[in-house]
Amino acid sequence: MKVYNTLTKKKEEFIPLEEGKVKMYVCGPTVYNFIHIGNARPMIVFDTARRYMEYKGYEVNFVSNFTDVDDKIIKKAVEENVSAQDISQRYIAECKKDMEMMNVKPATTHPLATEEIGGMVEMIQTLIDKGYAYEVNGTVYFRTRKFGPYGKLSHKNLDDLRSGNRSLLVTGEDEKEDPLDFVLWKPKKEGEPSWKSPWSDGRPGWHIECSVMSKKYLGEQIDIHAGGEDLIFPHHENEIAQSEACNDKEFAKYWLHNGFLNIDNKKMSKSLGNFFTVREISEKYDLQVLRFFMLSAHYRSPLNFSAELMEASKNSLSRIVTAADNLKHLSCSAKEGAMTEEETARFAQTEEFVKKFEEAMDDDFNTADAVSAVFELVKYLNTHTKAEDTKEYLEKCLERLKTLCNILGLIIEKEEELLDADIEALIEERQQARKAKNFARADEIRNTLLEKGIMLEDTREGVKWKRA
Repeated sequence: MKVYNTLTKKKEEFIPLEEGKVKMYVCGPTVYNFIHIGNARPMIVFDTARRYMEYKGYEVNFVSNFTDVDDKIIKKAVEENVSAQDISQRYIAECKKDMEMMNVKPATTHPLATEEIGGMVEMIQTLIDKGYAYEVNGTVYFRTRKFGPYGKLSHKNLDDLRSGNRSLLVTGEDEKEDPLDFVLWKPKKEGEPSWKSPWSDGRPGWHIECSVMSKKYLGEQIDIHAGGEDLIFPHHENEIAQSEACNDKEFAKYWLHNGFLNIDNKKMSKSLGNFFTVREISEKYDLQVLRFFMLSAHYRSPLNFSAELMEASKNSLSRIVTAADNLKHLSCSAKEGAMTEEETARFAQTEEFVKKFEEAMDDDFNTADAVSAVFELVKYLNTHTKAEDTKEYLEKCLERLKTLCNILGLIIEKEEELLDADIEALIEERQQARKAKNFARADEIRNTLLEKGIMLEDTREGVKWKRA
């Protein structure tokens, strides 16, 4: 299996640090709102990479964090007059719902930044003790120039750089020894959440969070660190500097980054009005369609999102689901008994498509070609199965199709659709729960219906519903 390593700018044979095991860290979202479709891309593509490695027999320790302390979270909390914790916990729960609807497997561990502050203080102190960090008026900065290999991931030259960093990094250039130094700890402002440290009551910089969580749950060295290509600089570059300066070891062996997602060939932004959350997409499409769309291109390629492409994805996925449905239907009434010789020969032919699928995935997780192999298998099964075939043959064909789709995280067996009467009964039960102030049950019913593709809208005239 080969992967493209951003660090070396080439495809390399994947050799894990420990045979049969993979330690993988993927940067998770900052939880101040519903996740958008740009957040969904790394979730889907690296979940698929994980599934493929598990299919190949690796034991994958997959860690993906939630950044639950950040300027954006604090701003939202102030706007709503609630605590930052209220905001982060609400949107972690919403993010997990979206992930479930996209069939993204829960991580082995989903650490929260706010629960790992002690480890961050410890790592910062080590960096100060080793001369890699310094404190000024309660703020701790990392001495970027002291870390010799700085820039090795982004392939940037230190002298050409500007400290173009995200909003979490404080201003105060006059305090820094060098404009390129970045923040490890910042003192609190009035009304902000804070934690005690030897330097000030405050909170960690964004970059230190991932270094600490990765070290705690995966160890000082990991196999794969992944995320969107927008994180290469400064986030991942700074993670390398902190981790390697602290631990005196190579931090991550392979760095994987997914390409950008554009909307109708433009960068997604709220100001352009082309900003979509995953939840908004779920109101129009089953999120399996979004997943299929994300996998229809190579993860490193830029991907353009449009209504036309989503419709095409919906139709393509429908072809696979219909093939699975047909096999299921045929096997229900098929005759019992072992496969005939002729069926055994026919089934052996399907190995060719499995081989194509594996070759595509072994080539830097090329899901676009893997999806093509699935369609070749579908075409073959559509023309090489019939009502006269044995149950064993038909079931084995369906199982083969399901196995490949499962690696891609595509659910191809339709759930039984809820009848209108069942939906109305659940809505009535929800209304009764709300009257009884049993809001937990009311939310549970709403979420159950959402998972089945039923959208509810509370209006003055009562509850209206529609199928997604």
